[in-house]
Amino acid sequence: MLRTMYSRRHHIPFFAVLLASACQMLGAAESTGRNGYNVRDYGATGDGKTLDSPAINRAIEAAAKAGGGTVVVTAGTYLSGSIRMKSNINLLIDAGATILGAPQKMNAYDETEPVTVAGSGFQDGGHTYFHNSLIWGENLKNVSITGNGMIHGGGLERNDDILNKLCGHDSWDNPEKASKEPFKPLRLGNKAIALKLCSNVLLRDVTIVHGGHFAILTTGCDNMTMDNLTIDTNRDGIDIDCCRNVTVSNCRVNSPGDDAICPKSTYALGRPVITENLTITNCQVSGFKEGTLLDGTMVPVKNGNGRIKFGTESSGGFRNCTVSNSTFRGCRGLALEEVDGGILENITISNLSMMDAQTYAIYIVTGSRNRTPGLKTVSRMKNILISNVVATGVDRVSGIQIAGLPEQPIEGLRLENIRLIGNGGGTREHAANVPMELGNGYPEPRQHNIMPAYGLFARHVKGLELANINVSFLKDDFRHAIQCVDVKGLEIDNFKARLAEGVVASKFENVPDPVIRNSPQLQQQAAGL
Repeated sequence: MLRTMYSRRHHIPFFAVLLASACQMLGAAESTGRNGYNVRDYGATGDGKTLDSPAINRAIEAAAKAGGGTVVVTAGTYLSGSIRMKSNINLLIDAGATILGAPQKMNAYDETEPVTVAGSGFQDGGHTYFHNSLIWGENLKNVSITGNGMIHGGGLERNDDILNKLCGHDSWDNPEKASKEPFKPLRLGNKAIALKLCSNVLLRDVTIVHGGHFAILTTGCDNMTMDNLTIDTNRDGIDIDCCRNVTVSNCRVNSPGDDAICPKSTYALGRPVITENLTITNCQVSGFKEGTLLDGTMVPVKNGNGRIKFGTESSGGFRNCTVSNSTFRGCRGLALEEVDGGILENITISNLSMMDAQTYAIYIVTGSRNRTPGLKTVSRMKNILISNVVATGVDRVSGIQIAGLPEQPIEGLRLENIRLIGNGGGTREHAANVPMELGNGYPEPRQHNIMPAYGLFARHVKGLELANINVSFLKDDFRHAIQCVDVKGLEIDNFKARLAEGVVASKFENVPDPVIRNSPQLQQQAAGL
């Protein structure tokens, strides 16, 4: 009995070593098998101090060499410079794992890539360079970044001044002045995720915090899905540039300092490329203080940006796009901007809810900024339907603002089932304002001054239909509810407005033969009653 006990006591450690070795061998085998390529098996520490991006890149390269697979980032904090995606790779950031952007002083981000002189200066540095990102990929197929972990931008830069000079971007309005000097590479990380000319892309479930200039920038990508992302950053959230066949769904994007979800059509590919076949649905955008979406405090900031905006960059334009079932909180509303010579057409917007809308609820504008070389076309918009919108706490600057070009009016625009409640406070002096024409300027409602109508202002439109529109205010507003200037084919059905004492509902200038139905306030005014 004593011998048996002695034997067990001395042989258990030996068998434990064998078992541990077998498990370690099995784990190593599984790291390159069906359970993926564990970055720790390639030297990553996850201690938040050691630069782990070289190890992560080794894991990605090993998976790519084997034909593809899942690279697993397990729980821990992984200090990282540039992580280079490859085709047929799923970067799985597991729950409890954080990829943390390295400080700039570590020179851990890849150098900015060479760019051709042609077209440089027609977009800012953020849209010119992609390799200087925390995670980037170019000319790839079958790429995904998934998991319940976090990407924290850490040391990423949000300002583009240095990159603008590097790419020869002279100013917003004078791209022809762009420098023709050779460009020197620079290691300045400024994006969390950048993908260029990729197809079959999936981004799902991850959280991105403090994403630099762009939390996500996708340019020239095809067949892409972004689903269930949480982004809390201080510049752009999701930029979809020159892309086609894209779905953005179930995402929460907080971006007080810039746009939340922003389809664009820049000249970054060296030619105008239209963004088309885009669906944005079931998303939440906001302009709270950075970080307070994640911690749940949702601290308001003055003039929070947020919003869903098409543009400003719009060389190619936008076609066949939908935005639906989404909420806006403490931020600007919906913007459709076409100012660089492209065309925005066949757009459907439905079921939006806005609270504390900053600056405006809906802003639709064309202009002639023309940041496109060799441009021979005028910015155009046509065939747009916006329906089922509720906006409360709307800034007095502008409720709904619509402005085409004198030489090229917006065509075929219908707004229906819209309820807007403004903060009010507009004066009779504001009612006399004459908003300046945008021309070649940068499109922002505040640049046009406070609108002379608190509900809807429209200018240079051909074929404007308004149905079931109800506008009101919390504090007396002494502006008209609706004002139209140079609008052809105006049809209004069931328009209702709250009016301050002594204020008439509408003001029409150069609006021939408007058709007005079921709108007593407008009809009685037209009849002189």
